[in-house]
Amino acid sequence: MTTYIIIGNGIAANTAAENIRKIDRTGKILLFARETYYFYYVPALPEYLSGEKQVQNITIHNEQWYNQNTIEIHLGTEITAVDAVQKTVTTGNGQMYAYDKLLLATGGYSFIPPIKGVPADGIFALRTIEDANKIKERAQKSKKLVLIGGGLLGLEAGNSLRKLGIEVSVVEFFTRLLPRQMDGPGAALLQKQMEQMGFKFYLGARTREIIQEKGGFVVCLEGGEKIPTDMVLVSAGVRPEVTLARSLGLEIDKGVKVDDTMKTGLDDMYAAGDLIEHRGRFYGIWPASMEQGRVAGCCMAGKEMKYDGTVLSNTLKVVGIDLVAAGEIDADGKMESIIIQDDAAQMYRKLVVLDNIMIGAILFGDIRGSEQIQSAIKAKRDIASLKKDLADIHFDFNRFK
Repeated sequence: MTTYIIIGNGIAANTAAENIRKIDRTGKILLFARETYYFYYVPALPEYLSGEKQVQNITIHNEQWYNQNTIEIHLGTEITAVDAVQKTVTTGNGQMYAYDKLLLATGGYSFIPPIKGVPADGIFALRTIEDANKIKERAQKSKKLVLIGGGLLGLEAGNSLRKLGIEVSVVEFFTRLLPRQMDGPGAALLQKQMEQMGFKFYLGARTREIIQEKGGFVVCLEGGEKIPTDMVLVSAGVRPEVTLARSLGLEIDKGVKVDDTMKTGLDDMYAAGDLIEHRGRFYGIWPASMEQGRVAGCCMAGKEMKYDGTVLSNTLKVVGIDLVAAGEIDADGKMESIIIQDDAAQMYRKLVVLDNIMIGAILFGDIRGSEQIQSAIKAKRDIASLKKDLADIHFDFNRFK
């Protein structure tokens, strides 16, 4: 009987465990999680912040799921050492477990830039339920928030606190919001809508220092602006959690390097999710981690499978507005694009084309046709015969089939 150990309890870890169990019905699966909560949907943390959802509403796999799949889960248990020669792992309290196959799925952590005055009580990052609980507690006695970073999770968290009556100011290093999902015109439309909601923006700005003052803070920007606030939320992206990987001497660049089967450089050791780099690329997105977990689980259980990469794609809501960003969004506007913008209808559609092949898209406000568009991008569909018609706002995307 094969013993599988999985370190982590996110989407890569759970998808791997699920696929191992589909193939190997009798093998022993042990899953170790630092958090005390069962597997939950991290992108829903802003809704938990606002009180719109409770822990049970964002939990994906509860205790019953692990029992049904005969997965031995150890919550609140950090693996502090791995012996790749003896094939054992050791927990923080000294317990040792042997494995035949090991998956590193330690995920990522919130990156906090080196800002003078950080860390301090009242300055937060949002990555876990525990983080959210601390933010909620502070929010009860706060009227103002400064959000450092205009990325997706940060904007959503800021909007959740805005719903609680808190005034939100956003400081973003880039000159536009959502730099990974939006180009200039699309981001400008989003910014206008958010300003109408009450958000205030400082774009192309860098935080120089955060000064504690009178039970709150003053956020000082390099441009000289000073923003008084009661709390600060830093949303500056995610970095791979490679502490264990580094102790094992694994090759690390953007993340832990793996091959197409999710194997690391050590025997019977795999890695998947936000800590890995595949073919020189770090993804850091939920769909990629899910697919990597599936491939890792199958390969660990003996089924041949390869990971060919993931088309960068996000389907989400930003402050309640639908957004799809897929493939190459051509943020600099240097490529051929078919663009429709209707400010009155609050919609923006951009289809990026290279040699008559659709390679990317931004759909904001109106995401009709998103599934067909993403399929066309993945299939590298030739759209030469449709290019003229795609400029019609009412184009029937079923014609892609």
